[in-house]
Amino acid sequence: MSRAVNASLFGWFQIIRLGLIQACLGAVVVVTTSTLNRIMVVELALPALLPGFLVAWHYAVQMVRPRMGFGADKGQRSTPWMMGGMLVLGLGGVMAAWATVWMAEEPFYGALMAWFSFSLIGLGVSACGTSLLTLMAKRVPEERRAPAATTVWLMMIVGFAVTAGVVGKLIDPYSPQILLQVSAGLSGVTALITALCLWGLEKPMDAAVEQLTSDSLAKARLQKQNFKEAFKEVWSEPAARTFTVFVFMSMLAYSAQDLILEPFAGAVHGFTPGQTTQLSGWHHMGVLVGMLAVAGAGSRWVAGRLGSVQSWMVGGCLFSALATFGLVSSALSAEWPLKANVVFLGVANGAFSIAAIATMMRLAGEGGAGREGTRMGLWGAAQAAAFGLGGLLGTAASDLAHALLGEQRTAYAAVFGMQALMFAVSAAVAVRLRAGPTQRQSLRFDGPVLLKGGSSS
Repeated sequence: MSRAVNASLFGWFQIIRLGLIQACLGAVVVVTTSTLNRIMVVELALPALLPGFLVAWHYAVQMVRPRMGFGADKGQRSTPWMMGGMLVLGLGGVMAAWATVWMAEEPFYGALMAWFSFSLIGLGVSACGTSLLTLMAKRVPEERRAPAATTVWLMMIVGFAVTAGVVGKLIDPYSPQILLQVSAGLSGVTALITALCLWGLEKPMDAAVEQLTSDSLAKARLQKQNFKEAFKEVWSEPAARTFTVFVFMSMLAYSAQDLILEPFAGAVHGFTPGQTTQLSGWHHMGVLVGMLAVAGAGSRWVAGRLGSVQSWMVGGCLFSALATFGLVSSALSAEWPLKANVVFLGVANGAFSIAAIATMMRLAGEGGAGREGTRMGLWGAAQAAAFGLGGLLGTAASDLAHALLGEQRTAYAAVFGMQALMFAVSAAVAVRLRAGPTQRQSLRFDGPVLLKGGSSS
């Protein structure tokens, strides 16, 4: 029996294949949210509000993530949703490039087409990203979750970097024809890589494993539910609601800080554009260190001696609050070591984010098998809403503080103080998750379930 269970779980080869898919997803998104953004504002001299609205809209569309996850649950397979999502994402990327070119001739109709294109991008990201995390939650054993999450996200970051560099060289000097060719080529390559990575990845579970996953009566009941019933059932779970609040609060604080850090360094500390870009690079380096630290702490060689994944999630939020409060001091004192503070902030951000993803994979199955996708979709929607609001909240709060306080240092200090409070609240919510495992146990179905780590109960 245990051999059948272990055969259904993913090893590192399968995890790397998922990482390649995540990298492909990131490659298409980074072109639409950064390269096309720059072309609209610089080459076409359009208002910066337009690409800002389009990016915010693609986050708003991702509120459909719970429905996408429910679809994967209903069909009991994630790979069709991943492949379909990547195809829709690729189509949206090509159409977004076409719409950008059209804006030079017909700004209104081009913008209308861009709105539709970014809707497809949001749908594609929702279907592929939600199903990928669902598959990881179902098939990655517990001791590999933190390292697996780090691997997949690092591969996505590499996809960002490589795509930005390659696409930047290919479209320079810029011309509409080259932009369309590069966009179409990128969508085709990413779809092909995704298809190859998915080939034979999600093999049907052994009948014995299916029996472990849930009893036949529970499975039949789940299959008869519609989306509204399934969502209400998931939302009734205390752990699912609490983790939704945590994801929203922590990602809201993270995204709000991300958009005002460079303007703050330039306005208050007199950094040049190049220096602020380097500062952002130091922050990302810190994020990488934090991710790797959690991966190491969650590996089987360390076996929890450096703290549990949950402890890293709580600690990462607390240290993020402390580091953000350090930015308050930096706003009030020119002598404050800003670079060291930003690196510390990055380490804390990376630690809590990877720990949160590992926790997400654990919680997805703890409420009972058969609803992992719906739970992942709920938390993905919370993250998308936080990222969509975060940029607006951070910049709007900064403008409001400037208007009310009339002085840059005090205004930025007030905004960073608000973000530090949000991180602290996130840590408090995460502690509640640690305190309630017995409550979550009662939400399981009476039948035996597939446990993490390849054992059964």
